[in-house]
Amino acid sequence: MEYLDFELPIKELQEQYDKACKIGEESDVDVTNTCKQIEKKLNDTKKEIYKNLTPWQRVQLSRHPNRPYTLDYIKAICGDSFLELHGDRNFKDDKAMIGGLGKIGDQSYMFIGQQKGYNTKTRQYRNFGMANPEGYRKALRLMKSAEKFGIPVVSLIDTPGAYPGLEAEERGQGEAIARNILEMTRLKVPIIVIIIGEGASGGALGIGVGDKVLMLENTWYSVISPESCSSILWRSWEFKEQAAKALKLTATDMKKLNLIDQIIKEPLGGAHSDKEKTYRIVSNAIEKAFKELNNLSPKELVKKRMEKYSEMGVFKS
Repeated sequence: MEYLDFELPIKELQEQYDKACKIGEESDVDVTNTCKQIEKKLNDTKKEIYKNLTPWQRVQLSRHPNRPYTLDYIKAICGDSFLELHGDRNFKDDKAMIGGLGKIGDQSYMFIGQQKGYNTKTRQYRNFGMANPEGYRKALRLMKSAEKFGIPVVSLIDTPGAYPGLEAEERGQGEAIARNILEMTRLKVPIIVIIIGEGASGGALGIGVGDKVLMLENTWYSVISPESCSSILWRSWEFKEQAAKALKLTATDMKKLNLIDQIIKEPLGGAHSDKEKTYRIVSNAIEKAFKELNNLSPKELVKKRMEKYSEMGVFKS
C-alpha cells in the first residue's frame, strides 16, 4: 500500500499494528489488548484525517496509484459478461478510451470510459488516459449502437484531459468532443455518468453528458486541473492548493452548484482501501439510477436531459 503525505500518521500506526500482531503470532506473548488499542487509535486517526480533507488532498486521492480504474470497475461489476468493442471505423482504435457490452444482473449496459495504465509501459500504451479524437468517435459509435438496440449507457470518467497533441488537433479533437456533447444530449436511451477519478476539462465532457451524473466522494470535476490553473494565474505550480480550493472542484462543491445529481460515498480511506466494497457501491448506484430512468420514454429522457443542462448556470435572485 502506498501512502500520500497527509496519510503518514496512518502509515506509522498501521506498521505498529502489523508489528504487534506479528509478535503475537511468533511468540507466546499475549498482545491482544495492545493490538486492540492500536487498532482503535488507527481507526480514530483515519476518521479524523478523512473527515477534514482539503480540496487538494481529494485531488491527490483521485490520483492515488492504487485507485481502481475503469476496467477494474467493469470487470468486477460485469464479470465474464463484458465484451470489449474496438475502433471508430474511421482511423484506429484508441487505447485510452475503452468500451463494450456488459451485464449487471439481467440488464445489459454499454460501458464507456477512459482507461489509465498501472505502470510506465501500460501508461504509455493507454496514453495516460488522454483520448485522441478517434477515442471520442469510438465512444459515439458505441453509444449510437446502444441507442439502436435500446441499451442504457454507463460512462466512467477518469482522465487528466483530452490529448492536446498536434496530431489530435489535426484530426479534429475539438470537433469530436463537441459532436459527442451534441449527440449525447439527444440520445434516446438512459445515460448514467460516474466520475471515478479525475474529471478534467473537455476530455471529461466528451463522454460526460448524462441523465444522472454521479461522483465518487474523493474525485474532482473541473474545466482545468489545479496545477494548470496555478501555472496560468501565478506562473508557478506552487499555488496548486489555492487553485484547487478556488476552482470548487470537489464532489461537495459540484453538488452544491447542482452540476451533479449524487455523491457516492467511498469506504474510509478512499476507493483503493476497500476495492470490493467500492465495486458493490458503484454497481448498486448504477442499478438504482437505471431504475429511476427506465420508466421514462425516449422523448421524456431527451426533454429532461435538455432541461437539466439548460438550467445549469442560471440563478434567480
